[in-house]
Amino acid sequence: MNLVQLAQKARKHFAVEKVHEDNNEKVRAMAHMVAINAAREAHAPVLFFEVSTRLAGISLNAAYNLLTSWSLRLQGVPVIHLFCDRGMHSCVLGTSRKEISDKLPCEDCMKQSDSLYVESEALRFQFQEDEVFEAAIAGLALDGCLGFSYQGIPLGELITPSLRWILRRHNLEKEPITLRIAKDYLHSAWSIAGEVGLIIDGLKPQALVVFNGMQYPEATARWVARQKGLKTYSHEVGLQPFSGFFTEGDATAYPLDLPKDFTLDEAQEASLDDYLSKRFKGKFSMAGVQFWPEMSQLDASLLADMAKFEQVVPVFTNVIFDTSQPHANVIFRDMFDWLDSLLEAAKMHPETLFIIRAHPDEARKGKASEESVSQWAQTREIGKIWNLRFVPPEQFLSSYELINRSKFVMVYNSTIGMEASIMGKLVLAAGKSRYSPYETCLLPEGRSAYVATLLELLAASKVDVPVQYAENARRFLYFQLYRSSLPFDDFLEPDGIWNGYVKLKDFEWLTLLPENSPAMRAISDGILRGGDFMLHEGERG
Repeated sequence: MNLVQLAQKARKHFAVEKVHEDNNEKVRAMAHMVAINAAREAHAPVLFFEVSTRLAGISLNAAYNLLTSWSLRLQGVPVIHLFCDRGMHSCVLGTSRKEISDKLPCEDCMKQSDSLYVESEALRFQFQEDEVFEAAIAGLALDGCLGFSYQGIPLGELITPSLRWILRRHNLEKEPITLRIAKDYLHSAWSIAGEVGLIIDGLKPQALVVFNGMQYPEATARWVARQKGLKTYSHEVGLQPFSGFFTEGDATAYPLDLPKDFTLDEAQEASLDDYLSKRFKGKFSMAGVQFWPEMSQLDASLLADMAKFEQVVPVFTNVIFDTSQPHANVIFRDMFDWLDSLLEAAKMHPETLFIIRAHPDEARKGKASEESVSQWAQTREIGKIWNLRFVPPEQFLSSYELINRSKFVMVYNSTIGMEASIMGKLVLAAGKSRYSPYETCLLPEGRSAYVATLLELLAASKVDVPVQYAENARRFLYFQLYRSSLPFDDFLEPDGIWNGYVKLKDFEWLTLLPENSPAMRAISDGILRGGDFMLHEGERG
């Protein structure tokens, strides 16, 4: 069953009509929205906005968004999709990093939108030219764009994560293409802010649901909604295959409210151990991506190097442009600032071998970093430093073997830090992570405290690990796997073409009701009743 067939089948049970409004005709559009709003006495609508999830094809997050909207509609809740009708100078996924003049892929994207929302209520937003705004940004340099605010909206702040993500770097180069993209994003964000504001004022919805919340179209829509006091929810991929994470907070930060009295029973411990046994062999994926096609043991030359030193400290890095990074940068300016600080510590402790492990996703085909740890290592000539070794992202050696042989472990905000804590090693984190607030690792307050803690650990004859760190890391990981990762695998399967893209299984539409789906029960409770978007024990597996 494809998307259109399911939508056509479900239409008999949905009291809605297809809407295609020309948002340039503001008066007619607003009149129509007022009429819609007046006709609804039982429920205010829920708005769905996910323009950065896909172009053609259906990504995981696009599917989560659509399936959630169908579930709400089955419950009698009005749903309206806001989708792009050439509504941006340049969308994130349609941006070319190389050519300014590339044509946007609007036609394929809009065909996909028409297919997805064929039997849904939908409002198209279009780009609104604004000569006054264009003049306001015309003379800006790149730094001016990144810090730009207009009529109280921090547009520069809203577009910066998207610039870093699409350009695959944190430190943006001051080149014509970068400035052009920044100005396109600024003008597009300003247009979206106006469109979304009008729609919210006209419809008076009960909530807004967005993908991710960090890419600039969704970030702008969410910012506007929050300023108007509207509940907003964001979603991202969960830790389990075909799972999503929904929250009223920032989905890319994965905030969890881990109950203090939550403990694992024997069966839960066994489930977690089974998961970890596979993960420690590299048998896991996230967002449809298998990061470890293989996992090799430490080779003889590295083992011989390790034997020359009194102690070994592995250093695990992240992908610099990942949307988790803005949340992580609480001690250092960014991850490279942290790595630079490590060089000073290495000089002071020649008896310690530091093994810097680049994240495997840094070299992913089609999404490789333009500003990488590999480049940093080459620029800093760490191959000439006696007690530094670099493991490139293409080398799939076992990080877990490195952890087993370590005195302690250094991370920025990578998930490997949580796993190292579970393995009984002390973890020194340099960035805020999803697990760091829960007494799973050391996260010093401020740069001076971090450096002092690092030097103290390096000088110590023995490193003591607080007993609660491993226990809390296990509790947190279990909660992520079996409570916060909402399962959509009853509805989705790989499309067989692109990693992370899916197609619908042949399922009965009634399975989308909350009483028949743990994921839809948790999401409906969250959106409609202020719930926590968590599964109940036993609802997964």
